[in-house]
Amino acid sequence: MKIYKHPEQEAWAELLKRPEIDSTSLFETVRVVLDEIKQGGDSAVIKYEAKFDKVQLQSLAVSEREIIEAEQKVEPALKEAICLAKSNIEKFHQAQRFEGKKVETTPGVTCWQKAVAIEKVGLYIPGGTAPLFSTVLMLAIPARIAGCAEIVLCTPPNQEGCIHPAILYAAKVAGVSKIFKAGGIQAIGAMAYGTESIPKVYKIFGPGNQYVTAAKQLVGLREVAIDMPAGPSEVEVLADETANPRFVAADLLSQAEHGVDSQAVLITTSSELLNEVLSEVEKQLNELPRKEIAAQSLKNSKLILVKNMDEAIAMTNEYAPEHLIIEAANYMQLADRVVNAGSVFLGHLTPESAGDYASGTNHTLPTNGYAKAYSGVSLDSFIRKITFQEITPQGIEAIGPAIEIMAANEALDAHKNAVTIRLSELK
Repeated sequence: MKIYKHPEQEAWAELLKRPEIDSTSLFETVRVVLDEIKQGGDSAVIKYEAKFDKVQLQSLAVSEREIIEAEQKVEPALKEAICLAKSNIEKFHQAQRFEGKKVETTPGVTCWQKAVAIEKVGLYIPGGTAPLFSTVLMLAIPARIAGCAEIVLCTPPNQEGCIHPAILYAAKVAGVSKIFKAGGIQAIGAMAYGTESIPKVYKIFGPGNQYVTAAKQLVGLREVAIDMPAGPSEVEVLADETANPRFVAADLLSQAEHGVDSQAVLITTSSELLNEVLSEVEKQLNELPRKEIAAQSLKNSKLILVKNMDEAIAMTNEYAPEHLIIEAANYMQLADRVVNAGSVFLGHLTPESAGDYASGTNHTLPTNGYAKAYSGVSLDSFIRKITFQEITPQGIEAIGPAIEIMAANEALDAHKNAVTIRLSELK
């Protein structure tokens, strides 16, 4: 990990850069695969499953029998954990239900909104170095609560053509409609265009590698909506001298083990804590099964010493982390000053892992500084808001003249006439 002490503000932008992955160079490869999926449907998906996932598939759909068999393979303790997480995620997202109110903007003019679920959504669950069954819960549960009629899930199988049992079990308890064996670019293309087996959806959710990210960007230009821009995962720990260095090191490493391009950042006002965390990271790293991945990630990671908490908060808001853990004595006051972050974890006993799995908040969050403009996935991600308005004779007489004047001044005479003829009927 790299150490920086009292960096000047002019150097922050360079200091806070993420590991750069230029996905534009992948676009041509991705575009070729997407075009084949669009033209060839299931046969093209099966072809690329053989090429990229090294599996020969006869069918893309997961059968009911496979789901039943998977449930039997999941150990009871994991089932209980998944069901606990499911319950908390449901509670948190159910509380986000939209309640539209009718507003009379002028006597006789009433306006309101109605929340309507996106009818068909696609969920992509990576199958790379870890089975992300938690992401199934994070995406499928709010989709079901929102009322999405069709929830389609794609995830790559292993070389025997099987999907990890925990992913299938999570999909069942979360309410997924259909599950398919498809990964990477071909999965994104299948959900964007539709194939003989895989339905076309209206919006695609879920993380993935740089090829998946590039595929989502390309299909998002024209074919389908996507959840948000995505990049490697990241965490920032904001800490003072009261923080436990063992906790801080564990939090940094929990992010580092995600992937070699993940980033972990400590911003602290305590020189002593910084040194203790560095020592503790080295100690804990050697005990991790995913040590090699975490070690690569730590090369992108930084320990930053700042003069005071004012500077720490300013740097945090500039970085706009996906995950922010505040391990400081006055964490609630500091939290009030955070304006750019995906999800915030408060106090010494609130690890980022809680949000990843079971506290109830959603772990699908904006990365790469996009927290300055994007929210994480929520119930709103799966709905649209349609506006309605109703105007009575009193209402059109009240606002009609203003509409006529505004339309005339924009040289849109047909707009003006739509009001004028109505007003003339009322005389």
